[in-house]
Amino acid sequence: MKRFLLILAALALIGAGAAEWAISAWDAPGPAAAKGNETVVLIEPGTSLHQIAEELGARRVMNYPLLFELGLRASGQASLVKAGEYAIPSRASMKAIAAILVAGKSIQHKLTAAEGLTSQMVYALVVHEPALSGDAGPAPAEGTLLPETYLFTRGTARRKILDEMERAQRKYLAAQWAHRAPGLPFNDMRQALTLASVVEKETALPEERRHIASVFINRLKAGMPLQSDPTIIYGLTKGYPLGHGIRQSELESDTPYNTYRVPGLPRGPICNPGKDSIAAVLHPESTGDIYFVASGSGGHVFSDNIATHQKNVAALRALERRQKAATRAKAPAGR
Repeated sequence: MKRFLLILAALALIGAGAAEWAISAWDAPGPAAAKGNETVVLIEPGTSLHQIAEELGARRVMNYPLLFELGLRASGQASLVKAGEYAIPSRASMKAIAAILVAGKSIQHKLTAAEGLTSQMVYALVVHEPALSGDAGPAPAEGTLLPETYLFTRGTARRKILDEMERAQRKYLAAQWAHRAPGLPFNDMRQALTLASVVEKETALPEERRHIASVFINRLKAGMPLQSDPTIIYGLTKGYPLGHGIRQSELESDTPYNTYRVPGLPRGPICNPGKDSIAAVLHPESTGDIYFVASGSGGHVFSDNIATHQKNVAALRALERRQKAATRAKAPAGR
């Protein structure tokens, strides 16, 4: 009897020691990352908790995968672990790893749809993004995507990202349309979007967009052609660079986007305009200007009459000649 009691006492001590060790190991720092400050682990949907623990052990983010599994089961968190792509910090404890997986703190990937890209260009970005999944479906209509940086987790459906871009554009355009300036020369949001796409391609300077919008709006009100070079390019290449300056024959091209020949707005948007350009055409500056030309220093100069405009054009051409001469002077002599 005495021997039996001694054995029970010994087992109790062993059990207490094991429990103490398990608690200590649960909170203790784990292994250092093999490379860098973290280890990326992908947990596919449908993976069992046992498989997850084994994968974490195989990736050397923890030393005791069985203890990790038992700890989650004992704490009632086994069913709360979420699939996803996780960045496990170097030397993270099992407690910290469990918190990451239960919270579902998956890695956030980014896809940037820049202002001025066509829908086909954005569509290609989505199709070729390796962290997305599934078929993208048909390419969205031109001008229907809102340029932004979109966050997503690995495995998100390609169509879902495109749908999100379309919803964001509709929401922003509708909000701006509801508070538009009075007296604008277009009747619906699509026409506003079309002009915004032209403004987007005419300048890269946000501070100029409301001024350029005013020029085109003044032209529309006066019945003047918009005469926007980017509309010619879109009609010829769907927005891809020509690879050369616009030629006279291209100025005379017969497309529904050539605003040198087509009165009013082109057939539709020529790109996906950003928020600034949409806001610019719905809240333009109040000016009398009907002309603008590049200044040669990144911006534009504006005028309200043809004589001043011709002087501004002449000044630009003179600057271009000086720049070409300076470039030739710096070029090494030929052999």
